[in-house]
Amino acid sequence: MSTPEYMGIDSGRRNRTPRPLTEEERARLDEFLDGIHYSTRYSDSEFEYRHVQLPKAMLKAIPSEYHDKSKGTLKLLWEDEWRGMGITQSLGWEHYEVHEPEPHILLFKRPLNYQPPQ
Repeated sequence: MSTPEYMGIDSGRRNRTPRPLTEEERARLDEFLDGIHYSTRYSDSEFEYRHVQLPKAMLKAIPSEYHDKSKGTLKLLWEDEWRGMGITQSLGWEHYEVHEPEPHILLFKRPLNYQPPQ
C-alpha cells in the first residue's frame, strides 16, 4: 500500500497506516455523499489530475484522526481512507495535496496512461 516515491507524496502528512472508519463514522458521512463534486481531469507531461470538492459541512463529520491540526486541513489520505469516506473514482489515484485556502478541496493525481495491475 506504499506510494511510489516518484509521485512525490509526503508520507509524513498521512496517518502511519490507514485508519478505517467505524460503521457509525461512515453512517455520519452518508448524508453528504450526493454533495461531493468531482472535477474533470487535467494533465501535464507526467500526471493526470483532478480535484474532489467535499461539502464544507462534511469536514466536521470526518474523524479528528484524519485532520492535520497544524495546517487546519485534512491529512493526506490513504486510498482506503478516502474510499471509506465515500469518494469514488477509478483505480490509481493518490491524494497528494489539500487546497489550504479551501480545505474541503482534495487534490488527486496518478501517472498518465495509468494501467491497473492485472
